Amino acid sequence: MGYSLEGRVVWITGASSGIGAATARMLADRGAIPVLTARSPDKLERVSAQIRGEHAAWPMDVTDARQAEETAARIWERYGRLDVLVNNAGYGEFVPFADADLEHFQGMMDVNYFGVIRCTKAALKYMLTAGEGHVVNVASLAGKIGTPKASGYAATKYAVIGLTESLRQELRHTGIAVSAVNPGPVATPFFDRADPSGSYLRNLGPFVLKPEQVARAIIRVMETRAAEMNLPRPLAAGAWLMRAFPRLTAGVAARILDRK
Repeated sequence: MGYSLEGRVVWITGASSGIGAATARMLADRGAIPVLTARSPDKLERVSAQIRGEHAAWPMDVTDARQAEETAARIWERYGRLDVLVNNAGYGEFVPFADADLEHFQGMMDVNYFGVIRCTKAALKYMLTAGEGHVVNVASLAGKIGTPKASGYAATKYAVIGLTESLRQELRHTGIAVSAVNPGPVATPFFDRADPSGSYLRNLGPFVLKPEQVARAIIRVMETRAAEMNLPRPLAAGAWLMRAFPRLTAGVAARILDRK
């Protein structure tokens, strides 16, 4: 039997669009109580209007530790529980390494990696008090295989996956699960900033995921407490082969991955 989401309180960062918004809607349909957070109050309000049932939508910036701590405390005060944290907030910019300034790397690391740390530390103390909980980190297949023009973004996702694996080991006897969901490219507003020309998504064609596909994977991970889920399967299999046989796959990989 899977882990029931009925009545569970799920904090989702980056919930104003894309994967986060789709996850919130699906959770509400399953009887969970999603708590949506993101920087934009207007976007949060629009997503909130689409959700049926009990939920909350509060502006919050993952780069602010105080805001993360206050949000976790607010959830605990309102609901008396904090069952799942979905660390989904993040962004990317595709720039050749030689052309990227330090702020390019620092900005993404602050949101994509340190944002995960801030929110996880804020939520974890309540999960430890309850003796149960689940941290789900939305990383990326870019955290398995780096690609051209994505050195900064890939580094943040490698860091998230490393953090996830280490934290899973630390918490294995506490009743708290730690998981990673690693999607390939997803057709969301992420690419408005990462790839304004739209060429990357066009070049990848059938490998591009819809937000709802990733949201279903996130919910499946919550229900099964699986350690990791990689999607879509063809790209996930390719990433595994590249890591297992880097010399044999180098030539083919270079032709496939340089699509930006």
